Amino acid sequence: MSLPICIVGAGSIGMRHIACAMASEKVDLTAVVEAYEPARARLLAEGLPVVAKLEEVPAFTRAAVVATPTPDHYVTALACLDRGWAVLVEKPVTEALEDARRLCDRADTLGRPLIAGHHRRCHPFVTEARLRIAELGPLVAVQGIWALRKHNSYYDPDWRRGPGAGPILTNLSHEIDLLRFLAGEITEVAVLTANAARGFEIEDTVALSLRFANGALGSFTMSDAGASPWAFEAATGENPDINVRGADPMRFIGTRSALAFPSLRMWRGGDWRSIMTETPGPVLPKVDGIAVQLDRFAAVAAGETDEILATGRDGMRVIAVLDAVQTAARTGQTQQITQEGRPT
Repeated sequence: MSLPICIVGAGSIGMRHIACAMASEKVDLTAVVEAYEPARARLLAEGLPVVAKLEEVPAFTRAAVVATPTPDHYVTALACLDRGWAVLVEKPVTEALEDARRLCDRADTLGRPLIAGHHRRCHPFVTEARLRIAELGPLVAVQGIWALRKHNSYYDPDWRRGPGAGPILTNLSHEIDLLRFLAGEITEVAVLTANAARGFEIEDTVALSLRFANGALGSFTMSDAGASPWAFEAATGENPDINVRGADPMRFIGTRSALAFPSLRMWRGGDWRSIMTETPGPVLPKVDGIAVQLDRFAAVAAGETDEILATGRDGMRVIAVLDAVQTAARTGQTQQITQEGRPT
């Protein structure tokens, strides 16, 4: 039986959810909620069931995807929970950490599922990576890069050159969730930033040092001014606007073996006197992460458990790490993060 679901917001990410919902056998799209009248007219012309506000959504709806602009996430997701719906909120779950905490507490009080839209978890190579990382021996180090030069016209709008529009807030949240999912909780961050390449007020390059709860250390470099083949999208082809280059942007190092991600190539050996053997990664099916996430969400809304999807509290902890990264960048001081997602 399919889940009656509405999608709130018909921007670019909302339209991706709409397309997946229309193609899915697991959900039944009851309404698209869009406040902007010209957008509603376009959706109606396409034959979609569109309404202007939540109150107009059909009463038999049982779940919602919140794909509105980030500042609206908290209010809209809270309203959906209070209507008795299971809720999937696009990342980031909320704009502020305390709002995320309140939203999670409300979902717990009501007994409603709250899922964060970190859809990269739903790719088969991510699930396989978790299994292979468990074979590496105790994890000692993680290395990652996200470096894609954004075209110059990307920065034509004034807001993209101002505070909050750099790669820390725009691009880092997916990477943080993947690192948490694959390597464990992040407990400490130190950060350096630079804006020399573009000369804007915002950062264009970031270097992070990370400490994980299991004792492993990590480094992660981000740049939207540097041209490289090393980025999740360039490795996987997930974003159709980004050219596929196929190079691995992450490496995981244990005491016995090492893993490249997302190709899943492994190097097995021992100490430095041993010959290391290289094993290529498996051939896995390619999927649309948003489509898989939506179907898994439908199962959770129906009462099933799921070990892959990011919960609301997973989303909250990503925000906590991002807050710590911003504080470390601003102050130049290392920031620690508790398991409750509170900087110390």
